[in-house]
Amino acid sequence: MTTPLAVPWTVRAPSVVRLGLFTTEDLAAAGVSEREVRTAVRRRTWVRLRTGCFVTAAHLEEVSSSGRVRGLDALAVLTSLGRDSCVLSHDTAAWVWGLPLPARAPRTVRLTDPLRWRSGRGWTMGRARLPTDEVTTRGVYPVTTPARTLVDVARSWSEIDAVAAVDDALRRGLTTSDELARTLERQAVVPRIPRSRRAVELADGRAESWLETKGRLRFHAAGLPAFLPQVELWLGDRLVKVADGWYEDQALAVELDGRSKYVSPRFESGPTQVLFLEKRREDLLRAHGVRFVRLVDDDLGTGWDASEQQIRRALALAGPVTRTFRAVPRTLEQVRAASAVPHGVELGHVSDELSLR
Repeated sequence: MTTPLAVPWTVRAPSVVRLGLFTTEDLAAAGVSEREVRTAVRRRTWVRLRTGCFVTAAHLEEVSSSGRVRGLDALAVLTSLGRDSCVLSHDTAAWVWGLPLPARAPRTVRLTDPLRWRSGRGWTMGRARLPTDEVTTRGVYPVTTPARTLVDVARSWSEIDAVAAVDDALRRGLTTSDELARTLERQAVVPRIPRSRRAVELADGRAESWLETKGRLRFHAAGLPAFLPQVELWLGDRLVKVADGWYEDQALAVELDGRSKYVSPRFESGPTQVLFLEKRREDLLRAHGVRFVRLVDDDLGTGWDASEQQIRRALALAGPVTRTFRAVPRTLEQVRAASAVPHGVELGHVSDELSLR
């Protein structure tokens, strides 16, 4: 039995910080012949991603199982093009920054180059200005900044997806309202830029999930009064609950329940225990005059007519005059601190490093 050709150490060690990607030039410099390369590919020990770009089968499996194929595709395209002037942009840049993508976001690698436009198998390069302060790197990825990325994608994404991405970036501190405003000003005459401007105007970094963004936009479109997002409800010196939305005059809490709320790694207990504790907290607050409207995704979609009537009825009732609880809105900084995950976890899916094997 023939032993599979191992990647030379001088090639393998640098490749693990590029999702395992190595090139024909890397192999030639290590003395690997073209015949050896063809044999390794034929035996499926190595996988040819694009002309001159390879990865071991083991590393490809690791990349696939960790949800980083988009990153490997992007690195392979960048390497094969060999253009220092182009950077990852649009949907691909959104993935690099860990922004929420539309459910059916295409896998096509998107790039921007100030000098030319081109397209090929699995990639599209658009031509557009790239001011130096709108380009950066994350790991080994040359990429548009979060602000530029958001303005670019909002021109083509649905309103909900675009606003959710801006909400997410603001909450995580990836960009600021001022940076977004400067980027919008530079693109004032770019086609469909009004879509991006509306997305930025509708954004609120205090939203902690895509569903909270959708709920806020649904209320706005229906002409309902805006609720305060992320409001702490206190009994004495005890923080009992943080409401997704809050109406002060009515003492009405709005809860927007997505599945991730009950399976989040921030909660050590399982979904059943989370639900039980949630009910206990709500029962305690109800005893003090707080009322709740709880909505799931379907309530904001096909079931919206009934939901809107329920909300309007609830808003027509005043809250208690004498209150034994306190409602304290959280600032963006408080929301950001409360929703933070351990260092490296939030962007772990776009880490460009693999195990050395």
